[in-house]
Amino acid sequence: MTKRKLLAGLGLGLVTALALSGCSAPAGDGKVTLQLVESLTSPARTELLTKLIGEFEAQNPDINVDLISPPTDQADQKIQQMLQSGSGVDVLEVRDLTVGPFSANGWLSDMTTEFDGWDGWDSLTPNAQSVATAGGKMYFVPYGFYGISLFYRTDMVKDAGFDGAPVSWDDIVEQATAIQDPAANQYGYAFRGGKNGYTNAVLAISAYVAGDIDVTNAYRLKNGDSIFSAPEALDAMDTYLTLFKQASPPSSVAWGYPEMVEGFTNGSTGFLLQDPEVIAAVSESKAITAEQWNTAPMLVGPSGKAIQPLATAGWGTAEASEHKAESARLIQFLNSGDASIEFTQKNSLVPILTGAADDPFYKTGAWASYLYMNENPDVYITAEQPRGVAWFTEWADKADTELQQVLIGQMTNKELLASWDSYWAEKWAAE
Repeated sequence: MTKRKLLAGLGLGLVTALALSGCSAPAGDGKVTLQLVESLTSPARTELLTKLIGEFEAQNPDINVDLISPPTDQADQKIQQMLQSGSGVDVLEVRDLTVGPFSANGWLSDMTTEFDGWDGWDSLTPNAQSVATAGGKMYFVPYGFYGISLFYRTDMVKDAGFDGAPVSWDDIVEQATAIQDPAANQYGYAFRGGKNGYTNAVLAISAYVAGDIDVTNAYRLKNGDSIFSAPEALDAMDTYLTLFKQASPPSSVAWGYPEMVEGFTNGSTGFLLQDPEVIAAVSESKAITAEQWNTAPMLVGPSGKAIQPLATAGWGTAEASEHKAESARLIQFLNSGDASIEFTQKNSLVPILTGAADDPFYKTGAWASYLYMNENPDVYITAEQPRGVAWFTEWADKADTELQQVLIGQMTNKELLASWDSYWAEKWAAE
């Protein structure tokens, strides 16, 4: 068993102890040993990363790479602990949700020097180049992009008497309600009430104010106010809460990513809003056939438009790393050529390499909805959420907590929106 597989399989407490103490087995042969920590861990993903690392090591015999794979729901917290300790991590998975706080605390290295003259730069899409150099510093290079689509059970939609997938938020309330049959353990919608549940509420609000949104800051309207202040935001939240009350499993009040995907694949829910990485997860499930599901474009609001948030993650280098040049070589390998293509396709990500999206892989089946949205940018408007601000983790915790209070009847939609509006107004005023 290789050391990276051992680390991936160790209990989280022992992995963390090793990382925090800086304890990694010395190479003993003059090689540099890098510690790579992933965040969005899954068995298939870890297996793929292990394979790609092996290919990198074969091409770079002077470098060993140890892969550390904490459980997803604890990973960002553990990465933060490792970064705070100043040892135990060289390359880490950096998300648009974590780049702000991580860089603000001085934990991420600006990789501009190491990437100067990299021959793979010109192969990156404009979006990838823009993300990599945001703010004039290179804190991470994206490995792919996430976009939202509607996953739907074609069999359940047909059985409920509908000809196709919902188009709007009103449509999904109608169809999900028709599918709902608690006595048969069948529910309309895989509601996200647990961690990051606020994100889908924001999707609904964004669709309802799509015509007035500032595409450079998807939490702001063109007039400078927050999207949460708009009268349409209350309509959106009322619709969203209706979807929870009359068309979702009661247990979904606590559902996160795993429960949502499981509910969809096992046939207990008919609809799911999620990133394209779920395409791979559903495709690999033995509980559902290819004929029983598909994806559809994002749900539009009353104006017939939707906001597609530009979301991403990638690889960065820890500021405390003593092997920044070698770390850059690993990141460049993972984000180039066949390694990048394999990673994006097997993780169902929008690719970072120019021309890669023209591959037939992205033009058929569940990917067709993404292609349709890309071909209709006036309807499915790409906008950038302010995920890079230093307080975004604080915001996410607050938003999740308050959405939970709404779901259990301790706060009204109107009170929630007022709180969210005040939060962002105060943050922007202090900038």
